[in-house]
Amino acid sequence: MKQALKVVVTGIVQGVGFRPFIYRIAMKSRVRGYVKNVGGSEVEIFIESNDKGSLSTFLHLLLNELPPPAVIEELIIEPSNPKGFASFKILKSGVEVRKYSMIPPDFSICDDCLAEVLNPEDRRFRYAFNSCAWCGPRFSMMYMVPYDRENTSMDPFKLCDECLSEYRDPNNVRRFHAQGISCPKCGPSLRLVDRYGNEVVTKDPMRETAKLIDEGSIVAIKGLGGFHIACLATDDDVVLKLRKRKNRPQKPFAIMALDLETLDKLVYIDERAKEVLTSPTKPIVLLPKKENSPVSKWVSPGLKHEGVFLPYTALHYLILSDVRDKFAIMTSGNPHGKPMCIDEECAFRYLSQFVDYFLLHNREIVNRVDDSVVRFTDGELVLIRRGRGYAPKWFHLPFKLRRPVIAFGAELQTAGAVAFNDKVIVTQYIGDIDDYDVLEDLDKYLKFFIRTYNIDVSSAYLVIDKHPYYTSRKLAEIYSKRYGSELIEVQHHYSHLLSAAVSRKLGVDEDFIGIAIDSVGFGDDGNIWGGEVLHLNYEGYRRVGHLQYHPLPGGDITIRYPARMLISILNSFMSEEEVMEFVRKRVLSKY
Repeated sequence: MKQALKVVVTGIVQGVGFRPFIYRIAMKSRVRGYVKNVGGSEVEIFIESNDKGSLSTFLHLLLNELPPPAVIEELIIEPSNPKGFASFKILKSGVEVRKYSMIPPDFSICDDCLAEVLNPEDRRFRYAFNSCAWCGPRFSMMYMVPYDRENTSMDPFKLCDECLSEYRDPNNVRRFHAQGISCPKCGPSLRLVDRYGNEVVTKDPMRETAKLIDEGSIVAIKGLGGFHIACLATDDDVVLKLRKRKNRPQKPFAIMALDLETLDKLVYIDERAKEVLTSPTKPIVLLPKKENSPVSKWVSPGLKHEGVFLPYTALHYLILSDVRDKFAIMTSGNPHGKPMCIDEECAFRYLSQFVDYFLLHNREIVNRVDDSVVRFTDGELVLIRRGRGYAPKWFHLPFKLRRPVIAFGAELQTAGAVAFNDKVIVTQYIGDIDDYDVLEDLDKYLKFFIRTYNIDVSSAYLVIDKHPYYTSRKLAEIYSKRYGSELIEVQHHYSHLLSAAVSRKLGVDEDFIGIAIDSVGFGDDGNIWGGEVLHLNYEGYRRVGHLQYHPLPGGDITIRYPARMLISILNSFMSEEEVMEFVRKRVLSKY
C-alpha cells in the first residue's frame, strides 16, 4: 500500500546544496515526489512509496548524509495522502511560508574549489569567483528569499553550456542545482584601474595587483562583502603612508596571509585558533604576536595581539600567492566613520583619497558584510564584530516572545535585530550610527529582515536605548509614527547583561548578578551610568552597585578621548596645578 510524507526542514538549508542532496537520497531510497525551496528560507519535501522501508531509508539518509554547510534545526514530518508521482523532481521555488528558516551566511571557498583554481588543467584555473553548492557568497549577494539565482546578483550572468551541463547533472555533487556557480566564460570578470578610473592594461589583473602591492602601492580590492584596502605589511613607509592618508594614527590594521604556514611566522597559533582560522567562517582572529615577526610595528602599534585571517575567496588567495611576503594588510575599505564601500561610486568618491589603484569586478554586492572579528577569552571564542560567515544566522531565546520585536541598537559599534517566537536575527555589524550613511544602513537591513520574516511592524515592539538623544532612537520614533508601533525603552547595561544571560542559556526562572563594565548608558536617575552591578532576571533589575559618579566632560565625546575622563577623576582629589602637571608629563593632551 502506497504511503506518503510531507517534510518541512528548517535551519541552514537554502544555498547549501540541500535540494540536490535531497534529490540524490531520493534516488538512493527509491521514493517519488518533489523538493522545493519556499518563502521562509525553509525547504519542503514530499515523498511517497509502496515500500514503507524506502521512506525510512530516505529519512535515515536525510539525517546522516548532509552536505557540509547544511544545518537541520527542525524537522516536521507529517503523514500525507499519496499523489501518484511518477518520479522525484526539484520543483521551482515557492513563495508561501510554512516555517521560517535561516538565511545562509557567506561561506569561505572550499578545498575542492580552490584545488580547481590552482590546477592548470582545469577550466576554472585562476578563476577568481569559483564556488559550488558548499561554498561562496550567499547573504552578500541576495536580494530576497528564497535562495535562487534570479534572487541574487548572479542573475545577470547566464550559465554557459558547460556550467549548465554541470547544473543539470545529478551526479555532480557540488554543482547540480547550485545557484551561484559560474566559470571564466560566463561569470563575473575583473578589471584594474588607477585612482582616477583609467584602465590599467594587463592580461592578469590579479598578478598586476600583487606586483603593485610589492612596489609599495595601496590598492582597493572589491571583494565578497565590500572593499578591502591592501598594501605591504612589512614596509614601515608604506604602512605609515596608509595611516597618514586614512587619518588613522593608531587603530590596528588586519593582516591576511596565504596559509597557516605563513601565519605561523607572525603569531602564535594553537589548535583551537587553527580550527577557527580554517573554518568556513574564516574570521579575523586576534592572536599573540611573535617576537621576531616581520610585520611592521606600525600595523598594530603598542598592541600585543595581531588581527590575522586567511583568504576566503579565490580572488584573495591568488593575489596573496603572488605577493612577495605571502601576506598583506587587508583592512576594511571605508572612510573614517562611514560604512565600508560596496560599489564603485562609493569607492571612487571616498577611497580614491588614500589608494593608488582599484581592483574591481562586475558582480553587485547587495548586502554589505564586514569581516568578522573574534578573540579567545580564557580559552573561549568571543565575537567582537559579527559579520561575514556569522550573520545573519539566528539564535534562540529561552522563552517565547508574545509579540515580534524590532531592536534598533545603541549608538556606537552597533547592530539591529528582529525577533519572533524564540528566535533573534541580529543584523551584520552596522557601525557608529551618528553618521547618516551608517544610519541608512541600519534602516536598510532592518527592513530586509522585516520583509524576509514577514514582521508586522504595527504589532511589533520597537526596542530602543533609554538615552534620549541616540540617533537609533530617532529612527525607531519614525517607525513608531509611521506604523503606530509601541516603543519600549531599555537601560543600556541591563541590555548587555540580558545578552550575556541568553548566551549562557540562563533560564527564565533564574535570578542572577551581573557586572557590566562597558561604555556608558543613560540611567534611571537621569545620570550617565557606567560600571554597573545589577541584580536581574528577564523581567527586570535592581541596581545594587556602581562606580562613583564623575562629571563627563563634553558628553559622549569622552568615549573617543578617554583622557578627558581620567582628568575628571583626577580633579576629584588633586589640585588643578597637579592635574595639569600630570597631563603635561604624559603628553595626554592629544588623547
